[in-house]
Amino acid sequence: MLEILHRDDAMVVINKPSGLLVHRTALDRHETRFAVQLLRDQIGQRVWPVHRLDRGTSGILVFALDAVSAHALATQFAQHGQTKRYVTLVRGHPQPAGDIDHPLRRADEAIDPRGAREGAEAVAEQPALTRFRRLATVELPVAVDRYPTSRYALVEAMPLTGRTHQIRRHMNHIAHPVIGDSTHGKGVHNRYFASAWGVSRLMLACVAMQIRHPVSGESMTFGCDPGADFHRLADAFGWGPIDGLAAAVR
Repeated sequence: MLEILHRDDAMVVINKPSGLLVHRTALDRHETRFAVQLLRDQIGQRVWPVHRLDRGTSGILVFALDAVSAHALATQFAQHGQTKRYVTLVRGHPQPAGDIDHPLRRADEAIDPRGAREGAEAVAEQPALTRFRRLATVELPVAVDRYPTSRYALVEAMPLTGRTHQIRRHMNHIAHPVIGDSTHGKGVHNRYFASAWGVSRLMLACVAMQIRHPVSGESMTFGCDPGADFHRLADAFGWGPIDGLAAAVR
């Protein structure tokens, strides 16, 4: 059962688990479970996805319950009329706070500059801005990479634009990749967390969101738990209750 955070006549908000696709894609033809399908079956009515979360990212996901509300919400997300806040575990110790103002190409062209399709024309870089704040740090006496110790940090990230994999790509751009990111991260650290801590998920969760209701226009704020892996690592690293850290970003 999906965790429902809010439901009314126009919309429903869930806490999507890590590893669940929002809907079917050409790249994941073999998958049989999707948030759209599961939520539809759970509440017994059609749902419209109005924005996306990466498969590995957990957290707040909004669906509309009718076509008119779907259009209003999708327009709001496309125009960045909402506020989204994430928590993420990254390699290294970033600066206490800052903005990452770095344009991004479409995700498939970032991986293959020739384009996703043979003969595809180059797509211009798009402006992308992420605001971040460091919440907690740890230095472990373990030589995961080329240094005798290994540093990690819990970070709040707020994307002010909506590019694909924006937080993951931006954190990697400033040399602090997200743990568990097999595309934009660093494998040696991902493997360390999988073997030493039993954590193999992408350590990125959308824990707070503020949007306008598609019918009334009322401002609405939602929050959710980042997940058991965040709690377990926060306890192991001496950061105290993750609830307090996550609450700081709401």
